Amino acid sequence: MSLRSDWRAFADRWAVLTLYQRFEQVVTIALSGLLIVVILAAMWNLLLRVLFGLVLEGSLDPTDHQVFQSVFGAIFTVIIALEFKRSIVVSVESHDTVFHVRIVVLVALLALLRKFIILDLEKIGAATIAALAFATLALGGIYWLILTGPPRGGKPPAT
Repeated sequence: MSLRSDWRAFADRWAVLTLYQRFEQVVTIALSGLLIVVILAAMWNLLLRVLFGLVLEGSLDPTDHQVFQSVFGAIFTVIIALEFKRSIVVSVESHDTVFHVRIVVLVALLALLRKFIILDLEKIGAATIAALAFATLALGGIYWLILTGPPRGGKPPAT
């Protein structure tokens, strides 16, 4: 599709939206723009960290546990931001003004995974690890319920 036809489709869609739906669309587009800035900043930070720390200076040893945590924590930050940005784009493209809980739960699970990767086990207590594990199990259970529960229309899947 060309830019002109995309713009025409957007204008046609915009014309039938209510005032509140238009407000939601504007907020969603603004959030999307802000997330692009965050993703670019996170990528720049990651690039500088890897390029200068690992490649040029050689001061960061990739086999060092702290370096591994730092670099992969930064990578997961970018992945989380990208997934969140994707959820916003899907919301705009599907003309759905409500974010799907499934996507929010997935982003939360990614954030917990990032937290587990960057945990310093020497400084974190057992209670914190147990709480993070419980949160992961709870979010995993919620995700499973979302996937296996009845679809949005309310009718259970045919068996």
